[in-house]
Amino acid sequence: MKTPITIITGYLGSGKTTLLKHILKETKDKLAIIMNEFGEIAIDSKIIKGKNVNMKELAGGCVCCSLTGEFEAAINEIIQKIKPDSIIVETTGVAEPDAIIVDIEENISNVSLDGIVTIVDADAMIRYPTLGHTGVMQIEMADIILLNKTDLINNKQIKEIESKIKKINDKALIFKTENCKIDIGYLFGVNTKKIIKKHNHHEIKVGHFVYSSNKIFGRNKFEDFISKLPKEVYRAKGFVKFKDSSYLFNYVAGRYGFEKFKHNKNELVFIGEGINKIKYKILKEIEKL
Repeated sequence: MKTPITIITGYLGSGKTTLLKHILKETKDKLAIIMNEFGEIAIDSKIIKGKNVNMKELAGGCVCCSLTGEFEAAINEIIQKIKPDSIIVETTGVAEPDAIIVDIEENISNVSLDGIVTIVDADAMIRYPTLGHTGVMQIEMADIILLNKTDLINNKQIKEIESKIKKINDKALIFKTENCKIDIGYLFGVNTKKIIKKHNHHEIKVGHFVYSSNKIFGRNKFEDFISKLPKEVYRAKGFVKFKDSSYLFNYVAGRYGFEKFKHNKNELVFIGEGINKIKYKILKEIEKL
């Protein structure tokens, strides 16, 4: 019998980790959750180091897994060692799920794709209504959509977002949630065969460029620069130096944040579709700061 896999996707801050915590609290099944990092799910038990995946045991026989090798090899290792009832894969905030879907359906014979759950940040959709290519694809590929953080917006705004989502994907079930609270029975057993051939040959012209310097930025000026980034930039990350400290910087589709982090220089990467056309304009602007 093939092990079912559920993919959970959505932009940074939409609520993926919150949903995973909720699933672990409610489930009676033996789950293996694959994350890029163990993240906010606090686990005291020892890490079980494997060849392609590190694992931590959770209550009820569930495991939390962090990839250290190839995805396909990690899946096989998890099934062999843990024998879970099902596997959940949490994608990164800027991941497009179609590559994982192709891998599952074409290259990994002992698993089956159960469904794709996309979390949409309702508050962010109002504040930053322009969806980038990745955001559109995450919605387009979904079987189930959690319209999360609905407590932060009004009913009229909720209806506007639902209409926008349905124009992209009119087949997915949409659940309005706060803190990703949902009956988890809706999330599993979807068992939908994904029709993704239209994406297999889609060439995504995503580019990136790097900025590096030793200068110290004024925080207000830097934030003003970030708030005016062109729509082609849907991801930026790295390290930035202000007068008071150095910071880890993250930006996704208009949303950004800073976290104190010791680093000796500015190192920023800008990512987006067709970004090379505006590379020098951005570099010129940042040099003025």
